Amino acid sequence: METAFTPLTSFGGGLLIGLGAVLLMLGLGRIFGATGILSGTVFVENREELAWRLALILGMVLAPGLIYVVTGAMPTLNVPVSPAMIVIGGVIVGLGASLGSGCTSGHGVCGLSRLSIRSLVAVPTFMATAAITVFLIRHVFGG
Repeated sequence: METAFTPLTSFGGGLLIGLGAVLLMLGLGRIFGATGILSGTVFVENREELAWRLALILGMVLAPGLIYVVTGAMPTLNVPVSPAMIVIGGVIVGLGASLGSGCTSGHGVCGLSRLSIRSLVAVPTFMATAAITVFLIRHVFGG
């Protein structure tokens, strides 16, 4: 399984995520953790926050359409697993985000920039787990 090397696209995406996190913090004083934002939309605790949460999620969903309008082509997406595996992976990620008190975007982008101790522990744990998973899938299980 080959991984595409896309440094410019990745850098641009990182800049946009960082800009979004900064603008959300400056504009509303909120942390950009995608899982927490989605959770706060599904399990509404504060109705005053529902509008910005829905707007952010809508922006994430509509972004590929914006890319199409700007470039004339949809982003290429190759998912080499079954829909059942995607659902199982989503459940596992959701459970992990709940157990880890946040998702990778919340801890990695916002938590580290705020020098959160919890994020300083969580991010290396995410990275080590990802490295072990990639090694196992590519070299042990032959994926």
